[in-house]
Amino acid sequence: MRLIFLGPPGAGKGTQAARLVEKHGIPQLSTGDMLRAAVAAGTPVGLKAKAVMDAGGLVSDDIVIGIVADRIEEADAQKGFILDGFPRTVAQAEALDHMLASKGMQLDMVLELEVDQSILVDRIIKRAADAKAAGQPVRKDDDPEVFKQRLEAYNRDTAVVAPYYRNRGQLVGIDGMKPIDNVSAQIDSALDAVAAAG
Repeated sequence: MRLIFLGPPGAGKGTQAARLVEKHGIPQLSTGDMLRAAVAAGTPVGLKAKAVMDAGGLVSDDIVIGIVADRIEEADAQKGFILDGFPRTVAQAEALDHMLASKGMQLDMVLELEVDQSILVDRIIKRAADAKAAGQPVRKDDDPEVFKQRLEAYNRDTAVVAPYYRNRGQLVGIDGMKPIDNVSAQIDSALDAVAAAG
């Protein structure tokens, strides 16, 4: 089962991906984690990434795709994987398709958690206020201004990835505003439908 999770920050991708990891025994792959692991392991593509990062540059799509390509060859990803936070652009989506095709693989499904962004912002403001009231530090991601910037970046750069997969018939929209268990149930039934068709 090879999946991609799309959706704006705060939509619940991490929560739902963790449930799928537990249920299906496949890894959730975050490009940030993979990048750090490749750099730490000193793999050829990791060394390239390190050189770019040390110079203060942004790691190119080619390097990121190379890291994903290496990672999905590992034993724990043989049954499948969940990509979270990647691809972020149509160019990355196209490069991912080519890379998977070169390995004789394809994506089973792209899940988009659809949420009302104004409610998301309200949720974050409430979470930050609750943390402050409880005398706890506010997570950097929960700073409403930081969160709004992340949403703007998502809408500017990443929201275009969903139509790319929709046009290819791979996108399944999930109502991310429902309670967590309902969201999980929607995802499970979408995956069951693909398994039955396959």
